[in-house]
Amino acid sequence: MKSLFIDCNDQLAPVWQRVLRDGDPTIDVHRKPFAAADLPQLLDGYDICIDDHSYLPTQFVERCDRLKHVVFLGTGASSYMNVDELAQRGIAVHTIKGYGDTAVAEHAIALMFACCRDVSRMDREVRAGTWSPREGVQLAGKTLGIIGVGGIGHEVLRIGGGLGMQVIAWNRTPLPDAPLVPLDKLLPQADVISLHLALTDATRGFLAPAQVARMKPGVILINTARGALIDEAALIEGLRSGHIRHAGLDVFHAEPLRPDHPLAGMDNVTITAHAGFRTVEASMTLLRRAIDIVSRIVAERF
Repeated sequence: MKSLFIDCNDQLAPVWQRVLRDGDPTIDVHRKPFAAADLPQLLDGYDICIDDHSYLPTQFVERCDRLKHVVFLGTGASSYMNVDELAQRGIAVHTIKGYGDTAVAEHAIALMFACCRDVSRMDREVRAGTWSPREGVQLAGKTLGIIGVGGIGHEVLRIGGGLGMQVIAWNRTPLPDAPLVPLDKLLPQADVISLHLALTDATRGFLAPAQVARMKPGVILINTARGALIDEAALIEGLRSGHIRHAGLDVFHAEPLRPDHPLAGMDNVTITAHAGFRTVEASMTLLRRAIDIVSRIVAERF
């Protein structure tokens, strides 16, 4: 079986070399940019595709005659491909969980601090010649509301408690070890809300206009999960009105974020480039697990 890592970038390439082991199946690596329409030609002859974060539209993937497996580097494959449609065409999508829980949690906390102290805005202003110290928000003693208590949410809960915050949480299923409250209680009580849900049909648009309106005035909103969990128009309106004091966003409805997008022009938005999981430690774990999945598929085939 032939395998191709379809979108290895300059950051991942040296990590990829570090995690390869003797005895691993041969996996070709493609590092040049490509358009979605190029997929049938690019994947011609390949049975397995490793995908970092490239879009794989069904209309092009279904023309890849030999392709039977997609190994997605992360958990959010549904943001980049229609998993059900691919399954109907005999293409299995494999995701990788838990590789970067600590990395993403630390990034969420970093965004939290940056938002509360207007770090990005002051950085831009000082570089432009304006010295204007800004009053921030102190986190100790504030209420942190965590929506979604999986591996990442648990880590944010742990770190938030260590910062002296009162932590409350909402989860779709009961958890005996988490301070769970109803969503209608969390939204108006939390000074900071950090979102950690997986994106599914049930959670798409989870924070709709009604939920955004119920948030505490002046709330800090952090999203390192998926952009589509939040109604974008409601988010923008909340930021413009000041109902949301500041948002720290690592994910967006469409990526990369256009420089002319409304969110990109707001001083009360701190933006990062879907980098929450990008640490050397997490990337090594992620790529090694991807290779192990390919190894298992090849072994089962033969």
